[in-house]
Amino acid sequence: MAAKPKLHYFDGRGRMETIRWMLAAAGVEFEEKFLEKAEDLERMQNDGTLLFQQVPMVEIDGMKLVQSRAILNYISTKYNLYGKDLKERTLIDMYVEGIADLNELIMMYSITPPGEKEAKLAVIKDRASNRYFPVFEKILKDHGQDFLVGNRFSRADVQLLEVILYAEEVYPSVLSKFPVLQVFKARISNIPTIKKFLQPGSQRKPAMTEEAFEAAKIIFKIK
Repeated sequence: MAAKPKLHYFDGRGRMETIRWMLAAAGVEFEEKFLEKAEDLERMQNDGTLLFQQVPMVEIDGMKLVQSRAILNYISTKYNLYGKDLKERTLIDMYVEGIADLNELIMMYSITPPGEKEAKLAVIKDRASNRYFPVFEKILKDHGQDFLVGNRFSRADVQLLEVILYAEEVYPSVLSKFPVLQVFKARISNIPTIKKFLQPGSQRKPAMTEEAFEAAKIIFKIK
């Protein structure tokens, strides 16, 4: 039996979380090796484990993969979550890049100093409500299918649900004007592998707390 993928990162969301989502969506069990102190990261940097001296890193199929987009491309291709042809793959790439832009805003909000949070949240509300979610509402409405691309579950669906749930954490009514996205959220959340990942006790990580951020700053030597 093939070894389970092993994920190397700190015990938090960050740039590893979408990778966790993708493996979970594919029904793949994985192990995690958490960085707990700066020396853990330094050891990996010094022994040649990390190609570009940074995590996330995923051990899978005899490889030590770094760069989150490359990791996600490999996993989604391996587990048939990347469309059936070049056209579908290009659409998926386009959609997930937009999703990633919003995800990045929300990720940075969680580590924004208290005095700057209100302004950052205003940007998230504006971008989610007026730039990103209207696009996906229209895509789904015009496409007329259950999924974003073709009529098959793909990484685009996984990543859109992920960012919807993140946006709702900071702006609970964000989907109030998007009925098609509300239906999409319910449908994708009930796919068995996704439903399992959303249950308490899964390897899904909670939103970043100040305490967790301080621990991460020590590991990554962020001042």
